[in-house]
Amino acid sequence: MAKETKFAYQAVYRYVLDLMEKGALGSNLKLPSLRELAGQLDVSVPTIQYAYGLLEREGKIVSVPKSGYFCVAAPQPEPWRGVDLLDSVYVNARKPGMLALSSDAPPLLLSLDAPLLTAERELVRQYPRAGPPSYQPFGEEPLRQALSAHLGASNGRAWSMDDFYIAPDPRSALDTTLTGLRLGNSVALVESPCSWAVLRLLRMHAIRVIEMPLDGHGDIDVSSIAALIEREQVRLALFSSGVSMPGGRSVSPDGKRALAALFAQRGIWLFENDRYGGLHFGDTPPRFRDFADPARLVVYSGFDKIVGAEAPYGYVLARDPTHAIAEAFLARSFRVPPIRQRALARLYASDRVRQHTLALRRLLHERMTQMSEIVRHAGDDVFAFTPPEGGATLWLEARDTRTCMRTVFETLLAQRIVIAPGEVFSLEGRYRHCVRLSFTLDWSRDIAGAVCALATAVRGHASRATCRTSPSSHGAARPASVRASR
Repeated sequence: MAKETKFAYQAVYRYVLDLMEKGALGSNLKLPSLRELAGQLDVSVPTIQYAYGLLEREGKIVSVPKSGYFCVAAPQPEPWRGVDLLDSVYVNARKPGMLALSSDAPPLLLSLDAPLLTAERELVRQYPRAGPPSYQPFGEEPLRQALSAHLGASNGRAWSMDDFYIAPDPRSALDTTLTGLRLGNSVALVESPCSWAVLRLLRMHAIRVIEMPLDGHGDIDVSSIAALIEREQVRLALFSSGVSMPGGRSVSPDGKRALAALFAQRGIWLFENDRYGGLHFGDTPPRFRDFADPARLVVYSGFDKIVGAEAPYGYVLARDPTHAIAEAFLARSFRVPPIRQRALARLYASDRVRQHTLALRRLLHERMTQMSEIVRHAGDDVFAFTPPEGGATLWLEARDTRTCMRTVFETLLAQRIVIAPGEVFSLEGRYRHCVRLSFTLDWSRDIAGAVCALATAVRGHASRATCRTSPSSHGAARPASVRASR
């Protein structure tokens, strides 16, 4: 804080709150003295005194005569233990004081939230509102045009603005598309492990899921899929465009080409998950859309994994010759803030998003390398993993396959550490000995200590823990015949 401003006390206030939340004050919870903190932050003593006064009036700190200021220890919320494992992971990861090794938010390392809000303020100043905003049911034209330019062409055909549909979030975009194409109560083929959000949405549409695990190299047996399609009335297939999540592997170009041809031949809708499309560590891999039949292709994605929390919106890309998707979006009548959409369009048009994605990719690779070293040092005897080709997480497998990560999850909750057990990424009870470990974390906290606690818990449970009887982490037990229905 080299230069003190009129609002310097606000920065001091936030700085002290951050110290308290991170537990950086030591066991006695004593805050730095007025002069000490003023010297550290290069502001005046009255500024520190004013910020401390605010915190004291709010009951967050207390002044002790002749001793200084101390943090008022807030009662730690108890971990939430629900019946559903996925709900427990989701709720506890968002509780104050928890260290969420389960998070999956690349912008935590580097976001575009500040430039986005700046662009929005500039638009408000330049174009003051003269009346009610015009209704754009498919999204603002500048953003859709920017997306068409950003994604370019696929399979020899350029995308147009009319191929894009904007929604309040990625889930709404995918949900609306499934509804429009009337794919409920059908059969879906999905890569496995698969995003829990996708699995829950498919279950909501009563879609029976057939999971196809990727092999150790990230590829899939095309001949097995062809034989399966002969037996099952598969109507849609869901695969990642670049690297699969949470596994971090990529289907080979030949595999993508063969699968795309097979799906086109059978008239199967190919849904391409492009949420992590730009977050690969090497050369840009070919996408499924580079080989797919455009008339049977849906690409769904969002902005939050690249830009940040201030851009939670989602979108789908589809030719839609029957207008079924357009009609579904019209029926939903989404209201997505128009100024924020136009601000996003400016970031794309100015090349800011592309440059940011490159920087984020480099930072993700650095953190992946760092986390890999921590895992090897803390748990090489209990974990096996392959470094991912992209994304924001490591996929760890316990060397002892009897290990139950659900039990490890419960153990770590008592230490205020949250992990994502592998079984939440399957509807068929797979991956119970696996765990997804994020490297998009607050690295000022004791990450190495948390990973050591994870490895210790696995060692303690590997030989004796048994999983609960429920075959699914996404709801109550179901018969095998409907276990994959969502």
